[in-house]
Amino acid sequence: MEVLFLPGDGIGPEITAATRTILEKLNRSMSLGLCFSQEDVGFSSLEKHGATITPDLIKRVRNTDMTVLGPVDTAHYPPAEQGGINPSAALRINLDLYANVRPSRTINGLSARTPAMDLVIVRENTEGFYADRTMFAGTGEVMPTEDLALAMRKVTRKGSYRVAAFAAKLAAKRRKHLTIVHKANVLKLSDGLFLAEARKAAAQQDGLTVRDEHVDAMASLLIRTPDAFDVIVTTNMFGDILSNEAAELAGGLGLSGSLNVGDQNAIAQASHGSAPDIAGQDIANPVSLLLSTVLLLDWKGTQTGRNDLQDAAIKLETAIIKTLKNPDTRTRDLGGHLSCSDFGKAVTDTL
Repeated sequence: MEVLFLPGDGIGPEITAATRTILEKLNRSMSLGLCFSQEDVGFSSLEKHGATITPDLIKRVRNTDMTVLGPVDTAHYPPAEQGGINPSAALRINLDLYANVRPSRTINGLSARTPAMDLVIVRENTEGFYADRTMFAGTGEVMPTEDLALAMRKVTRKGSYRVAAFAAKLAAKRRKHLTIVHKANVLKLSDGLFLAEARKAAAQQDGLTVRDEHVDAMASLLIRTPDAFDVIVTTNMFGDILSNEAAELAGGLGLSGSLNVGDQNAIAQASHGSAPDIAGQDIANPVSLLLSTVLLLDWKGTQTGRNDLQDAAIKLETAIIKTLKNPDTRTRDLGGHLSCSDFGKAVTDTL
C-alpha cells in the first residue's frame, strides 16, 4: 500500500519530512506494509513542469492509496494561465473530494480559548460561493461593469445530500448528535435546498439527535457552549469560516487536522498555510499535518477493512497527544524549545 507525499511550499517540506519519518517508524513497528514516495507540487512543480500541479500528478494521486499534501502558497502563484493552479482546489474538484473533515478538540495542558471542545465540522467542499468550483467553464464571479461585481452560489441536491449523509454516519459513530448549519431564513432557495437535503440524509441514521442553527448564531454558540456540539455539517464558505473559528478556540490551526474525502480518495492536508516567513528555519509545528495523517489512516482502514491501519491511527494520535502534554517536548510556538525535526523525533521516541 502506497503513501504519496506532496511537500508543497514554504514550511511544507519540513513538516512533511517530519510526518514521513514518524510514519516510517510506525510502519516498521506495526508491520503495516506501507511504501513511501514523493512528488513535486507547488513552486517546485512550477519550476520543473511549468505548472504548480500537472494532470499526470492528479492521475497519480487518484491511483494512490493514501496522499499527504503539505501547505501550498496559492496567494503568490502566478495566474492560472501561467501555470499557477491551486493544487488543493484542483485535487478536490478532479477527485470529487466533497467532504472536508475538520476536528477541533482541546488538549489538556495546552492553552485554549474554550475549556471543553470535542467536535467535528464537515464542510461541503465542491460547491457553494467559491468561484473556482461553481462553473463547468469560467468562474462563478463576473464583473459586468467596473462598478459592479457579482458572485454566483452553487448548491445542488446531490451535493447537499451526500455531504450530510457523510456527516450523519460520522455522528452515528461518535456521540450521535448532528447540527446542520445554514442561513435558510435569508438564502431561502439555496440554503433551503441544503437544509431539506441534510434533514433527509440525517433521517437515514437511527438514533441521531438532529438540530439546525443559523450560521451567525453558530459562530456565537461555538464560543458560548462548545461542549453542546458533536458533528456539524454546513456549506462550503460557512464551513471554511466556522472550522477556523473552532480550531482557534481549541488551541489554534497548528493543532487542527484536516482531511478531504470523496467516495474513492482522501487527502490529508494541514489546516494552516505555508508560512513562508519561517520556511527553512526548522521551527514549524508539524502537528496539524500529523493529525491529518491520523485521519487518513483511520479513513483508509475503514475503507479497506484493515483494522491494523485504524490501530495505527490510534497509536499515532496517542503518541502525538502524549508528546504535546509534556512541556519539554513542544515546539516553540507552544512554549517549548523543540525544532520541527526534534518534535518529530520526540513523537518517534514515544511510539
